[in-house]
Amino acid sequence: MSNDKYIQGLEKLEEISPGAAERTKQSLEDIAPDMVKYLMEFVFGEISSRPGLDMRAREIAAVASLATLGTAPNQLKVHIKGALNCGCTREEIVEVLMQILVYAGFPAALTGLRLAKEVFKEIDENN
Repeated sequence: MSNDKYIQGLEKLEEISPGAAERTKQSLEDIAPDMVKYLMEFVFGEISSRPGLDMRAREIAAVASLATLGTAPNQLKVHIKGALNCGCTREEIVEVLMQILVYAGFPAALTGLRLAKEVFKEIDENN
């Protein structure tokens, strides 16, 4: 991958979640700098930058996927914030999390809703 993809990935992540690129770099640089490179170049520079879906739709997919997995609460919170930054409403996020009830069950939906509530509260407290 080129340095251009890295820069493109940084810019894309900044669009989704302002400050997340720097926080990600700081949290992983000392233990796994290659992970930072993979995230920026591949995840955000390649996959998230593809044509075909806008970032709002991509963030809805990320929220649904992460909530369904039920194993990545920190990433789910980041993508709930990202979905809000990309134009989703709180009501839409709640509906996405309600929808996963059908496919992933009550525990995944309840955990997702609890995490969304935490995100909403954090946002309200910081405004």
